[in-house]
Amino acid sequence: MNKRKFFAGLEKPLFFCQILFRFLQDFCLEDDGWYLPDSNKKHKLSELDEDADYEKVFYKDRWTNENNLEQHLIVTYSIKYRNYQRTIRERQIERAEKFVESPSKLAKNRANDPKRFIEQGHCTSDGEIASKTITSLNQEQIDNEAKYDGLYAVCTNLEYDVSDIIKINQKRWEIEECFRIMKTEFKARLVYLSRKDRITAHFTTCFTALVIYRILEHKLSEKYTCEELIDTIRSMNMLIAPGEGYIPTYTRTDITDALHDTFGFRTDYQITSEKNFKSNKDK
Repeated sequence: MNKRKFFAGLEKPLFFCQILFRFLQDFCLEDDGWYLPDSNKKHKLSELDEDADYEKVFYKDRWTNENNLEQHLIVTYSIKYRNYQRTIRERQIERAEKFVESPSKLAKNRANDPKRFIEQGHCTSDGEIASKTITSLNQEQIDNEAKYDGLYAVCTNLEYDVSDIIKINQKRWEIEECFRIMKTEFKARLVYLSRKDRITAHFTTCFTALVIYRILEHKLSEKYTCEELIDTIRSMNMLIAPGEGYIPTYTRTDITDALHDTFGFRTDYQITSEKNFKSNKDK
């Protein structure tokens, strides 16, 4: 498959897809009529199991012909992708709440700016129009976006097998998530470096950190968000007690317990001797 040609035929995610008419949006949002690749069994989204179906990608498709342009519309739904979108929105809502407290900074810069979740109105205490400005979260906007969580639509005029298209498309949001983690958690950008060796070292360090994070995420069965896991690890500081060992200065949590249980050693004892600490490093 020519991937460059394939991706040139793809449209944007469902929520942003401007070419979808209302009847196509209704088709995409219907609860019934979803399939797994290489299966003829129909599924309902409302009946999916959160654990058993977490990694599965369901789809529905149809051919459309608008203005003599025939295209294959493929809509996918993934619980994993839904949770990813919800996590991103929750962070944006938290940022929007801060802007509510500072209305003077409400100028929007991008279509996905968190400020899109904010609305302003002019009213008096009895509800009549006046000069007073009320700034608040736009719950209608939040709910409208939330109904698309987990859905991704592509349009292509290439006659490839649906399962192949789904496999390629699934990688897109996972790659997007990797870039997001690199930029936000590992500070891959902005880069104030000029020498090639330092730039290479910077991105090698960021990429290595991403690989380690993905390994941790997999071993912990993806129970925790990226922010929760990384923030916990960053807070796991130890105080050196000369001649005695190491004293934990962090608070024990469910995540630290999970890390210790997964990797077979503990650092949350009242004191960890230097010998034990070195043996833990070898693990």
